[in-house]
Amino acid sequence: MGAPVTVCWSVKGGSGTTVVASALALLSSRGAPTLLVDLAGDCAVALGVAEPQGPGVVDWLRSASARADALVRLAIPVTETLHLVHPGSAAPSPDDRWDDLAAALVHLGPAVVDAGTGRPPAELVAVATHALLVIRPCFLALRRAAQLSVAPSAIVLVNEPGRALRSREVEHALGVPVIVELDIDPAVARAVDAGLLASRLPRALVQQLRGAA
Repeated sequence: MGAPVTVCWSVKGGSGTTVVASALALLSSRGAPTLLVDLAGDCAVALGVAEPQGPGVVDWLRSASARADALVRLAIPVTETLHLVHPGSAAPSPDDRWDDLAAALVHLGPAVVDAGTGRPPAELVAVATHALLVIRPCFLALRRAAQLSVAPSAIVLVNEPGRALRSREVEHALGVPVIVELDIDPAVARAVDAGLLASRLPRALVQQLRGAA
């Protein structure tokens, strides 16, 4: 059995995927060294580390020989037990060698992937211990999620004041359980804006994400 891999994605920007993925990686790293693979490009900023330079995971995907040890060498330290691999110089493509990345993560994990917005690579979802759709209770977002050909194993629901939809409607629409409900917390926004998410992960966020960690 390989190491645990968590893949997070959303169908609309601004859903909170990067914060969720980064927080899950931080929680995982409290128990074991963890790799955070950023396909969206915002994890470094959210975690308060210097903007990475040079080749990243997309460059690795397109290399002649994509080896797991080479992926590790691209990682930058966030904490003593959490390392980040940034996207690199190009945007991901459906033609990239996702099966190589999936195999590497199962070998190297625990690992968390911020797969960004839209359809995540099916090869990563196939090996994921947790394939998490991060979504707000928005009808348009639910409509897009229902049209994706890749199904999550569970949902992280980011609640917004004033929305009519509740977790049961989201579960019914997508046929997937909501395992975590997150409240919009100004403390999380302040931590991200100040570059302190890695050092001062808000307690409420930690408690709410326990179900997905």
